[in-house]
Amino acid sequence: MLRLFFAGILVCCACSAGDSVPRLLLVSFDGFRSDYLENYTLPHLQEFIKDGVLVKEVMNSFITKTFPNHYTIVTGLYEESHGIVANDMYDADAKKKFSQFNDSDPFWWNDAVPIWVTNQQQGKGASAAAMWPGSDVKINNTTPHFFMKYNFSVNFEERVERIVEWLNSSDPVVNFAVLYWEEPDASGHKYGPDNAQNMSSVLEEVDKHVGFLMEKLKASGLWDTLNVIITSDHGMASCSAEKLIVLDECLGRDKYTLIDKTPVAAVLPRQSMFGFGYFLRHMLRIQSCLSCL
Repeated sequence: MLRLFFAGILVCCACSAGDSVPRLLLVSFDGFRSDYLENYTLPHLQEFIKDGVLVKEVMNSFITKTFPNHYTIVTGLYEESHGIVANDMYDADAKKKFSQFNDSDPFWWNDAVPIWVTNQQQGKGASAAAMWPGSDVKINNTTPHFFMKYNFSVNFEERVERIVEWLNSSDPVVNFAVLYWEEPDASGHKYGPDNAQNMSSVLEEVDKHVGFLMEKLKASGLWDTLNVIITSDHGMASCSAEKLIVLDECLGRDKYTLIDKTPVAAVLPRQSMFGFGYFLRHMLRIQSCLSCL
């Protein structure tokens, strides 16, 4: 088994002589910063590392958001090429909006082909997906053979149970699967990534999830015949509450529509009311504000 943690990345590899097609499970823990491995006690992840290979750091694509980076991971393309450039987007020509709660239109995804589609096009096996961003969308008229509609209330154990069930399927045989979990990203945003007390408990829970995954793979007989990659989409940095720019004070709330907030603000000028030149002059005021921080 190939076990690889990219928190780098951790890979565990196993392929028996009788396996005609290699099988892979790709797992992402959103917002898992690389130094969490060094700063916290994570016994199940350490066990995983001992049994595989550790890549200490990987470089994410910019911007460091969930949807863009997860689509980069499964397409191999930069964000400007695969089209998912933020968690929240607006296309002025198509007059369409995209968000994590409104992401099912293939319009946003069809600029690239994710690996679960490519895998099935090869005709050697089926793909399965548990909550990976974009995996429940009909991209290039194709979804994974098995998939779960995104629902944040579905716990990690249930997602693993479904993945294991699909990997044990014989009709069709699943040779590629993806699994996504929202933590520690959600808690990192809530408490701050350097809040040791809160992040310690969250990462302990993430580590228990890794232990549960390993236990289920072993109990189902998949542990020695399945390659596993555990990775993340991005890290996270703390921000100072004293270094803030109130955009409305620079631009005026009636002069723009806010599309996305972090780590780069995306604003749409209301040109029909004020004109782009007016908007640009006020944007330059923000640059002068930044120099004072």
